[in-house]
Amino acid sequence: MKNNNSLSWNIECSFCQLPQAFYTSVSPNSVSSPQLVLVNDQLADSLGIDPQQLNTPKCISIFAGNEGFKGVEPIAQAYAGHQFGNFTMLGDGRAMLLGELITAQGKRVDIQLKGSGRTPYSRGGDGRAALGPMLREYMISEAMHGLGIPTTRSLAVTVTGEPVLRETALTGAVLTRVAASHLRVGTFQYAAARENIEELRELADYTINRHMPSAATEKHPYVALLEGVIARQASLIAKWQAVGFIHGVMNTDNMTISGETIDYGPCAFIDTYNPATVFSSIDVQGRYSYRNQPGIAEWNVTRFAETLLPLLHEDREEAVTLAEGALSQFARLYVTEWLEEMRAKLGLFTKEEEDETLITDLLDCMKKHEADYTNTFRSLTVDQTEKFFSTTDFIEWKEQWIARLKRQPHDQKAVKERMKQHNPSIIPRNYYVEEALAMAEKGDLARFATLLHALENPFAYTKEQEEYVNPPRENTSYQTYCGT
Repeated sequence: MKNNNSLSWNIECSFCQLPQAFYTSVSPNSVSSPQLVLVNDQLADSLGIDPQQLNTPKCISIFAGNEGFKGVEPIAQAYAGHQFGNFTMLGDGRAMLLGELITAQGKRVDIQLKGSGRTPYSRGGDGRAALGPMLREYMISEAMHGLGIPTTRSLAVTVTGEPVLRETALTGAVLTRVAASHLRVGTFQYAAARENIEELRELADYTINRHMPSAATEKHPYVALLEGVIARQASLIAKWQAVGFIHGVMNTDNMTISGETIDYGPCAFIDTYNPATVFSSIDVQGRYSYRNQPGIAEWNVTRFAETLLPLLHEDREEAVTLAEGALSQFARLYVTEWLEEMRAKLGLFTKEEEDETLITDLLDCMKKHEADYTNTFRSLTVDQTEKFFSTTDFIEWKEQWIARLKRQPHDQKAVKERMKQHNPSIIPRNYYVEEALAMAEKGDLARFATLLHALENPFAYTKEQEEYVNPPRENTSYQTYCGT
């Protein structure tokens, strides 16, 4: 692999200072004729990168895996994970960390290629990716960013000029992903499984330094690390639930320490509200259904706590007590965050004990009448035209809601503005996303670009977004796959 000497990006690899067991140096497989399909100018600008650089032959070569950054060798990270409850040793099977970009403000972010070839962790896979799934991750991650939900983001999608063989030959592509880091619960599970306390301590210290520096000054820094991860995950899942997002595969290797959403495989947004909704084709038991996400997140952070036990206290029983004390806060933190999100969706500024009942009564009504999740709240915000709004049970609920609004010192204008800021006019409905991807895979990106632009500010309530407001037609398949 050649090194790129012309870009002024400040690239390091602090992760490479960890013990060698946590990664393997790799070289992306060079591809024959890479071409840039999509670049994220807005993200580049926020990182202090000149967007014009993204279209240069040098940058395209980097995004394709044909060149690297000067002085930094790409690596594949090792980690483990509970996949559908079963523990497995894993690693980056088709992802490679090119390095960490240091912005002018001192912010550090990972620059990772996805679909750039085999690694020692590929386990028989080819390490490649197809264009459709890479565009899908780009769109969904950018939509999540627009919704104000912590997420990894996509800097570019590059086609390789080489086919990827699945059931049929597909267009090969590489995604350039940006993340606060790729440290996962599974990274700590990997360290714990090796039963090397010093390696575990180095990983924990590195994580504190990178993501929670204030924990280093606490009396129990590793307890503070645990508490920080618990708080971030509780907040993240509350935001997911508030917009009706279903991740699909909440394995521990898909839960970041930073609190960002990562790995957009079989994910989607609820159309008809049903808490049992599952999109993933492989989740036949409904483990990762919409209603199970808070509980699974708590289960995952419990696995994280288990890895930290040797660091929490030298006495095992005391370590368990400290871990249990931290974990006991998850449910409270989640409910607090979720209630705050849902209050905002209903235009509530103040807090009352009965608010949770008001919210759950509405959700029960939505389930009973098979109402669209996003459009119910959108309609409450702008026009109140959903069909089930004429039913007796909704009318009774609405009377309670109006009475609740009158008990707070805010006028109707303020209420509507608050609701607009928290109820998206548009979400990336799977039907429209798949429609755009089907056209993109045939070489027509116009539909994809239009939808992507509409998703940039989902709270704008523009005329452009109205095209994507209606739910998909009946009998549309909502099943998604682990293609990304």
